[in-house]
Amino acid sequence: MSKIKRIDIKEFREKGFLQEANRMFFHPLGLALEIEISDDGTESLGGVWDYRHDPEGMLFSEDAISSDDANNKKRNVDRERANHSENRVNSFGFIIQPVGKP
Repeated sequence: MSKIKRIDIKEFREKGFLQEANRMFFHPLGLALEIEISDDGTESLGGVWDYRHDPEGMLFSEDAISSDDANNKKRNVDRERANHSENRVNSFGFIIQPVGKP
Protein backbone atom coordinates (compact mmCIF):
# COMPACT_ATOMS: atom_id res chain seq x y z
CA MET A 1 0.00 0.00 0.00
CA SER A 2 1.44 3.37 -0.98
CA LYS A 3 1.79 6.18 1.50
CA ILE A 4 -0.71 9.03 1.13
CA LYS A 5 1.01 12.20 -0.05
CA ARG A 6 -0.10 15.45 1.58
CA ILE A 7 0.32 19.05 0.49
CA ASP A 8 1.74 21.41 3.07
CA ILE A 9 -1.01 23.74 4.34
CA LYS A 10 1.11 26.82 3.63
CA GLU A 11 1.52 25.70 0.02
CA PHE A 12 -2.24 24.93 -0.13
CA ARG A 13 -2.91 28.57 0.82
CA GLU A 14 -0.13 30.15 -1.26
CA LYS A 15 -1.04 28.25 -4.45
CA GLY A 16 -4.67 29.43 -4.22
CA PHE A 17 -6.45 26.23 -3.25
CA LEU A 18 -7.88 27.78 -0.06
CA GLN A 19 -9.03 30.90 -1.90
CA GLU A 20 -10.70 28.96 -4.70
CA ALA A 21 -12.29 26.36 -2.38
CA ASN A 22 -13.78 29.22 -0.39
CA ARG A 23 -14.73 31.37 -3.38
CA MET A 24 -16.28 28.60 -5.45
CA PHE A 25 -17.71 26.24 -2.84
CA PHE A 26 -17.77 27.36 0.79
CA HIS A 27 -18.63 31.08 0.54
CA PRO A 28 -21.84 30.66 -1.50
CA LEU A 29 -23.05 28.30 1.26
CA GLY A 30 -22.23 30.78 4.02
CA LEU A 31 -19.15 28.83 5.10
CA ALA A 32 -15.40 29.48 5.04
CA LEU A 33 -12.49 27.10 5.49
CA GLU A 34 -9.91 28.66 7.79
CA ILE A 35 -6.15 28.34 8.11
CA GLU A 36 -4.47 29.30 11.37
CA ILE A 37 -0.91 30.59 11.43
CA SER A 38 0.98 29.87 14.67
CA ASP A 39 3.46 32.23 16.30
CA ASP A 40 6.29 30.12 14.85
CA GLY A 41 4.85 30.51 11.32
CA THR A 42 3.47 27.00 10.92
CA GLU A 43 0.08 26.81 9.24
CA SER A 44 -2.71 24.35 9.90
CA LEU A 45 -6.37 23.93 9.07
CA GLY A 46 -8.33 25.74 11.73
CA GLY A 47 -11.99 25.06 11.25
CA VAL A 48 -14.98 26.09 9.20
CA TRP A 49 -16.66 29.42 9.80
CA ASP A 50 -20.43 29.07 9.82
CA TYR A 51 -22.53 31.96 8.51
CA ARG A 52 -25.26 29.81 6.97
CA HIS A 53 -27.82 32.08 8.63
CA ASP A 54 -26.69 34.87 6.27
CA PRO A 55 -28.86 34.54 3.12
CA GLU A 56 -26.17 36.05 0.86
CA GLY A 57 -23.38 33.79 2.03
CA MET A 58 -19.86 35.19 2.40
CA LEU A 59 -17.58 37.27 0.18
CA PHE A 60 -13.94 38.26 0.13
CA SER A 61 -13.34 41.99 0.42
CA GLU A 62 -13.20 43.69 -2.98
CA ASP A 63 -9.56 44.69 -2.39
CA ALA A 64 -8.56 41.12 -1.54
CA ILE A 65 -10.30 39.41 -4.45
CA SER A 66 -9.29 41.95 -7.11
CA SER A 67 -5.58 41.90 -6.21
CA ASP A 68 -2.86 40.54 -8.48
CA ASP A 69 -2.20 37.87 -5.85
CA ALA A 70 -5.84 36.67 -5.99
CA ASN A 71 -5.75 36.60 -9.79
CA ASN A 72 -2.50 34.61 -9.77
CA LYS A 73 -3.98 32.11 -7.31
CA LYS A 74 -7.07 31.66 -9.49
CA ARG A 75 -4.92 31.10 -12.59
CA ASN A 76 -2.79 28.55 -10.74
CA VAL A 77 -5.84 26.54 -9.67
CA ASP A 78 -7.30 26.80 -13.19
CA ARG A 79 -4.03 25.38 -14.59
CA GLU A 80 -4.07 22.52 -12.11
CA ARG A 81 -7.67 21.70 -13.04
CA ALA A 82 -6.85 21.80 -16.75
CA ASN A 83 -3.84 19.53 -16.21
CA HIS A 84 -6.11 16.84 -14.77
CA SER A 85 -9.29 17.35 -16.80
CA GLU A 86 -8.38 15.54 -20.02
CA ASN A 87 -7.03 12.49 -18.21
CA ARG A 88 -10.09 12.32 -15.96
CA VAL A 89 -12.45 12.52 -18.93
CA ASN A 90 -10.45 9.88 -20.82
CA SER A 91 -10.18 7.59 -17.80
CA PHE A 92 -13.56 8.03 -16.15
CA GLY A 93 -15.81 9.97 -18.54
CA PHE A 94 -16.10 12.94 -16.19
CA ILE A 95 -14.10 15.69 -14.51
CA ILE A 96 -16.21 15.98 -11.36
CA GLN A 97 -17.33 12.61 -10.05
CA PRO A 98 -21.11 12.30 -10.23
CA VAL A 99 -23.16 11.23 -7.25
CA GLY A 100 -25.59 8.34 -7.48
CA LYS A 101 -25.90 5.35 -9.73
CA PRO A 102 -25.19 5.81 -13.44
